[in-house]
Amino acid sequence: MSDQLGSFDKASRNESREAFCVPERLKQRADFLQAARGTRVHLSLFSLQAAKRPVPASSPDGRVAVDRVEADHSAGPFKPRIGLTVTKKTGGAVERNRIRRRLKEALRHAKALSTEPDTDYVIVARREALTVPFARLIADLETAVRKAGAQLKRPRGSTRQPDERPRKG
Repeated sequence: MSDQLGSFDKASRNESREAFCVPERLKQRADFLQAARGTRVHLSLFSLQAAKRPVPASSPDGRVAVDRVEADHSAGPFKPRIGLTVTKKTGGAVERNRIRRRLKEALRHAKALSTEPDTDYVIVARREALTVPFARLIADLETAVRKAGAQLKRPRGSTRQPDERPRKG
């Protein structure tokens, strides 16, 4: 009986995970540094860094090589990847891990997370992310991703927001 119940719990957990779109994770330092060179959105709970992944170069034999991983880009764009950074100045190990767990869960529950394909995102958390209501954490995450997406779509060198009008002077 307990075996059946345990397998049911695992199945229901897997179904709930599939209900939310969880992007892939950033794992290598070089990928975090690449995202740091991109656009930034600063909020009171965290900063979001975002950068488009470089287009892979094709090799002479027609295969597509990507940095350290070989993949076939012809099947479509790569999924977005998200990395979390919680520095030691935010608190001790317990606080840092709680912040990280809250952010991961907020990523899972952010239904309107409009991440761009072929884009890497890094969330640099602040201590305030530990104490705010969870709904606000999700809302700020959605806002930051939306702003970063708008900044990535703007042409390079353009500082004006799309909805800003030129000042009369």
